[in-house]
Parts: sequence; C-alpha cells; structure tokens
Amino acid sequence: MTTSNYNKVFKQLKVKPAKLQKYKKHNKPKKRSTGIALKKCKRCGRNGAHISKYKLSLCRQCFRDLAIKIGFERYN
Repeated sequence: MTTSNYNKVFKQLKVKPAKLQKYKKHNKPKKRSTGIALKKCKRCGRNGAHISKYKLSLCRQCFRDLAIKIGFERYN
C-alpha cells in the first residue's frame, strides 16, 4: 500500500471513528531509520540501484546521464 492510498481511505472511514483508529494503527507507513527506503536519487527520486559513493546520491540511470558533466571518464 502506498502513502497516497493510505490517505484516500480516510474519507470512507470518517463516519466510523473506531474503525478509522484501527485502520491508522495497522496500515500507516513505518518510520524508517535505515535501509533502501531512505536512500533516494536527488534527481528523479528512485530507490533502487543507488550510487552513494563520493556522496553522489544518484541512481544508476541518472549517473549515466550526468557522468561526463560531473567529470567521470568512460573507459573501453
């Protein structure tokens, strides 16, 4: 369940406060302190294939687009 879907249900459960509280308790997104969900690409916001070396904070696709501008060279 995504964050946007989590908030959409509130409109339906507004009439039933007990069920709303139970829904919030069991279905809200977890607070993350570590892991893949915290590392996001600065440019596009993707989680996967994250390059954090040299404090780049880019996904591999954005890194390929920006590598030459940043100063990386391509070796054959």
